[in-house]
Formats: sequence, C-alpha cells, structure tokens
Amino acid sequence: MDQLTGVTIGAIDLAAWAPQALDVQAVAFGLTPEEVAVRLHIVGRHARQAGVIAFGAMSEGRLVGFGYGMPNRREHWWSTVIEPYLDEQGHGDWLDGVFAITELHVLPEFQGQGIGSRLIRLLCDSSGLDRSILSAIDAETPARRLYRALGYQDLARAVRFPATDRLYAVMGARLPLREPH
Repeated sequence: MDQLTGVTIGAIDLAAWAPQALDVQAVAFGLTPEEVAVRLHIVGRHARQAGVIAFGAMSEGRLVGFGYGMPNRREHWWSTVIEPYLDEQGHGDWLDGVFAITELHVLPEFQGQGIGSRLIRLLCDSSGLDRSILSAIDAETPARRLYRALGYQDLARAVRFPATDRLYAVMGARLPLREPH
C-alpha cells in the first residue's frame, strides 16, 4: 500500500471492484448509465485476462481512482482498431511486447494530487515489460499532459473507435516512466 495525499493506493481485485471502478469512470469520463452497463461487462472480461494488473486509490473507504492494464495482444479488440493507424505511422511494432494501460481514472475532486501519476507508474513498474501503450482523447487535456510528462509520445493521432465521435491518440513510452516534473 502507498499513502499519497491522504489516499491509500494498492493492488485491487479488478472483478470484485468493477462496479465501484465504473462509478469512478462514469464521473471522471462522463459516461451515461447505458455506457456504464456495457463497460461493466468489458471490465469483467478484462479481469479474467492473463497478466491483468489493477490498482485502486482509496480515501475513507471509498474508491476515488483506479487503473488497470495487461500485456497487449494483437487479437484484442483495441489492438485490431489501432493497428492500421500505428502501421500507417510506422509504429506497428508497438503492439508486441508492450503493457497496455486499459483504463486510468481519478474522480475530479482528487485530480491534480499525483494520484493518476502514481497509479500509472505502479501499473507500468509491475508489468515486467519495457514499453507501455495507451489511448487518450486526442485533445490537450490534463491526462495528455500527464502522459507526456511521464515520457509517453504520440504514435498515432485522429484514431477513430467505433460507437464514438471522439478522436483518440495512441501514445507509447519506454519503461520505466520518467518522474513527472
């Protein structure tokens, strides 16, 4: 367990904490109840994947942030969507031998305290791999600034995922991640 700004961070059982994690994601990412229901099934499926790692941030017994990831596999749905974008930019090799940050969310009132940085660093440090990949909304957001500060660089931009009009960027970093400034 890691103590940070009155928040305790430690490993969690993703399947057991999935409903609370989706509550955090709904607030942090602005999901509708219908989107939460769909994502709850996805998180349950991810929790059973080989190599999944999950950490949660707790404050007074309440989950206020979480992150999870797993070794990337080309047959994963996410990989099949981003592969042509990465190939087009000459970064197709970033689908192999990398740790994919699947979700990372912190409640708005707890953002800006280093919780997201600590979660992603713990995930990557625990992965045993030498590179990490993730996708983020393709806009200048606090999340993108954090990822850049940790060493992530854009591998592909204007990535379109089905069922959303939002554009995403795929970012990759060599591990270990840099210390944020």
